[in-house]
Amino acid sequence: MFDMARRPTAPPPEDFEERIVDIDVSSEMRNSYLEYAYSVIYQRALPDARDGLKPVQRRILYSMSEMGLRPDRGHVKCSRVVGDVMGKLHPHGDTAIYDALVRQAQAFSMRLPLVDGHGNFGSPDDLPAAMRYTEARLAPAAMLMVDALDEDTVDFKPNYDGQETEPTVMPSAFPNLLVNGTSGIAVGMATNMAPHNLVEVVAAARHLIKKPEATLDELMRYVPGPDLPTGGSIIGLQGVRDAYESGRGTFRMRATCTIEQITPRRKGIVVTELPYNVGPERVVTKIKELVTSKKLQGISDLKDLTDRHKGLRLVIEIKNGFIPEAVLEELYRLTPMEETFGINNVALVDGEPRTLGLREMLRVYVEHRLNVVRRRSEYRRRKREERLHLVDGLIIALLNIDEVIQVIRSSDDSAQARARLMEVFDLTDIQAAYILDTPLRRLTRYDKLELDREKQTLSDEIAELTAILSSDTRLRQVVSSELTDVAKKYGTPRRTVLLESSGVPRAAAVTLEVPDDPCLALLSSTGLLARTSDATPLPGEGERAAHDVLVSVVRTSVRGEVGVVTSEGRLIRIPVVDLPTLPPSANPPTLSGGHPVSEFVALNPDETVVGLGSLDPDSPGLALGTAQGVVKRVVPDYPANRDTFEVITLKDGDTVVGAAELESEEHDLVFVSSDAQLLRYPASLVRPQGRPAGGMAGIRLDGDAKVIWFGVVDPTRPAQVVTVAGSSTALPGTQVGGGKLSDYAEFPAKGRATGGVRAQRFLKGEDVLLLAWAGTAPAKAVSATGKPIPLPDEVGRRDGSGVRLTHTIGAVGGALGSGEAPATAAGSPSEDAPEEE
Repeated sequence: MFDMARRPTAPPPEDFEERIVDIDVSSEMRNSYLEYAYSVIYQRALPDARDGLKPVQRRILYSMSEMGLRPDRGHVKCSRVVGDVMGKLHPHGDTAIYDALVRQAQAFSMRLPLVDGHGNFGSPDDLPAAMRYTEARLAPAAMLMVDALDEDTVDFKPNYDGQETEPTVMPSAFPNLLVNGTSGIAVGMATNMAPHNLVEVVAAARHLIKKPEATLDELMRYVPGPDLPTGGSIIGLQGVRDAYESGRGTFRMRATCTIEQITPRRKGIVVTELPYNVGPERVVTKIKELVTSKKLQGISDLKDLTDRHKGLRLVIEIKNGFIPEAVLEELYRLTPMEETFGINNVALVDGEPRTLGLREMLRVYVEHRLNVVRRRSEYRRRKREERLHLVDGLIIALLNIDEVIQVIRSSDDSAQARARLMEVFDLTDIQAAYILDTPLRRLTRYDKLELDREKQTLSDEIAELTAILSSDTRLRQVVSSELTDVAKKYGTPRRTVLLESSGVPRAAAVTLEVPDDPCLALLSSTGLLARTSDATPLPGEGERAAHDVLVSVVRTSVRGEVGVVTSEGRLIRIPVVDLPTLPPSANPPTLSGGHPVSEFVALNPDETVVGLGSLDPDSPGLALGTAQGVVKRVVPDYPANRDTFEVITLKDGDTVVGAAELESEEHDLVFVSSDAQLLRYPASLVRPQGRPAGGMAGIRLDGDAKVIWFGVVDPTRPAQVVTVAGSSTALPGTQVGGGKLSDYAEFPAKGRATGGVRAQRFLKGEDVLLLAWAGTAPAKAVSATGKPIPLPDEVGRRDGSGVRLTHTIGAVGGALGSGEAPATAAGSPSEDAPEEE
């Protein structure tokens, strides 16, 4: 390897003179930094206030226009566009060019996109695909930016190597700076402008054209605030006014959310719009982080259901027991669902960076547009005057066609022919040359008529353009009219809602959880569960319930728990907060707002729900009765770490037919058997037992009889007994039966484990009780679907026979507060609630 350290040094030439220039380092650094800062400010970071474009954006649009990538043409690879821009106009690297191209195609970044992209152009969370995969062409709105670019409307300057030219500014037929906004970081300064609604900005610009001395308040009647591409809400308009007045200000952006019932048991927050430049993945990540760190409570699930057809949709499921509105306020406070946007309207005006308010930005644009239309009119008038000059020459040639041909034929060459035509017919050099270049086929009588019409048209257009150029008022009318056409064609409704304030003070404490107020847990005969406050009237308390009767009513609190008792002797915990709230409706209220019990508990085949029980350890306890005549009072010592447990050990073939909360030992425990025997005795005769116990004898049954109803009755209140007799051989649900309504006081109390007394005398064809109930008067009956059914009049004899009913009774219930459970035809409420009739 060649050793550089031993390489011989060639002697300097004889005429070599060493020249060393001493400079000050600080001065060199200062000058070099100023040149760099100047380059960044004027050639890269800041937009021009006239067209709202940075140099790279302007060069992209100009190159695509020169390439013919109009909206009616096909898309081309973005790499081809980037290469053309970089090679001819912008020598700053392909990454910067492609990033600017992509942003102009993103509908979530630009209020009015200027590039029509085809392919993956990214999202607020993801980067776009590489330029070799994506395609682009100019969007229809971009044609407004480059319109009349070839009509001397703007100045051109040499490109970086002097071989091409580029426009210094675009004609810009709409206020792009305000409509699309921009952002950029320069040296020592930055810009951040919010997008606005095209229709509103155009209306303000037209007002300023009509009244150049218009105030900010007048303009803000047309432009009340930004209109962000992603919609959402803007909270607090004082910062917007500050920005419109001084060029600097801040405002808060909020996501658009609704609170919906996303499942039968759960409410949720549905997010359909997010703040500007905030993506759904960013929000999802932040929410998961807060939930994991226990800084945000009340959220049970989060799903991102966003797609290209329905748009943004984030579903945030709220736990029962939490107030969705309060959780939403916390989401606004802790997540990017609420963000701050700082306005800093810095743009180049006459080559100098300036901070502009709303009026100044509109004024700069209006002056630019007036100048563009003036230069365009001058160009068009000049071109029409030149054409009119040629047309006049052709008309002279047609009127003297024979002489013209003779002059041309007698001339030695074209130069002599042109000179002689100018001399003979008093033509200019341009007219003579044009006549010589005109084909003979155009020198016909028909072309003479066409030329006359063209001359008239040109004269009218020249007069119209002259009128525009000679009148400032007419010029302003043309600009205003063109802006109106742009707004009609490309304007869209406002997307962002403007709000003075959120309505919730920031310093106010937010209570996420539902208050632990006292309430009642309800179970209906058709299997509906609900809860209501103590102050809300319940179904059955009016003269006649409009729907359903109650199986169980348990006093508890919103954040407490109740137990569902099943026919297999199981108790299943249910959080009360999970139960739907019964709304206060017209008198009498209904239980139609409840949810089926099957939505809360999973039951085994043939297992039914017989009642509700309190899980309060200070409660008197739960009383149970089984089909085989067993009674049990359960000690309320329930395990705290189990959701399902047994409250009675049943014998083979036995089932629980009734369960009720015992409020006092002086209340009666009541059995009714299928052979029409009713037995009642004080609850004090039954000793409370632990959960594993199997109970004790409650009633003595004869033969194949079984208990069809068990409950608790307060003997100190007026009470009634309802029995319905029928045939044991008939199919269930096919017979109406004979019903009987008796006074509860007619039935004497007896000892535990005795046979009771007869409750109804069977008639011919009757051998079994189909339904029985005892409880606080007045008794109310309903059908299997909850529709009220009239009961027969009360009879004085406890062992009398029944009367023929008109409808099949599905369940019976009475006044509240006695603790009794209604009777149902099947012995328990149905698992699924019926549909409303």
